[in-house]
Amino acid sequence: MSLARSLAGAPRTRPEGAKLGAEGRRWHSIGALLLLLVGAALAGCAATDGGPPHLIVGESVDSSLQTLAEETWAQFVTTFQGRADCFGDVRLEATGSLDSRAVYDPQTATVTVRVPATAALLQGALVHEWAHHIEFQCDEQQALRPAFLAAQGLPPDTPWRPAGVAEAAVNSGAWADIPSEQYAEAAVVLVLGRRPLLTRAHVTGEAVGVLELWASGQDLPGGEGE
Repeated sequence: MSLARSLAGAPRTRPEGAKLGAEGRRWHSIGALLLLLVGAALAGCAATDGGPPHLIVGESVDSSLQTLAEETWAQFVTTFQGRADCFGDVRLEATGSLDSRAVYDPQTATVTVRVPATAALLQGALVHEWAHHIEFQCDEQQALRPAFLAAQGLPPDTPWRPAGVAEAAVNSGAWADIPSEQYAEAAVVLVLGRRPLLTRAHVTGEAVGVLELWASGQDLPGGEGE
């Protein structure tokens, strides 16, 4: 009986060393796959974490408004680049039925604007509401308030946004006396250079200057870090 016949006819057994080698190759393949998956996940995180906040455009927004909003958002984020890590993404929707020019919902981080409107009015409304977005999401914004109130000539104990008053004040016109709304109007001046719609909210040049310093990331007199 030849050696070849004996090997062919004998039960097929795998040497122990060969068995371990095959198992090792199998675990090596699994490990390589896991490394690829982890690497892809980390790459995805790197692409989203630490970047600037984004404008998320809803289906109710047409292409012309989307273009205008994205251009204005770029201006806004550039202006507030010193605080860009303090607030997150914001969503944009549009509707033909809204009592005011625009509204911000802090629960969903959504700005809804009333259309149609001129490009200038839409820009002013967007920046105003995005300023409220920062106000509600960024805890650091509270350090701005004492200096802003002083720049507006208001007593330091003036309520920033009186509870239960802001919504009713919109229709009565009393909203112009609310510091929170004056701050949002100051943001319009800071980002756009002027207010497209001159409201009754009084905004001083000093207040705009204080907001500019804060937006750039600088500490303000009397604020944190002083």
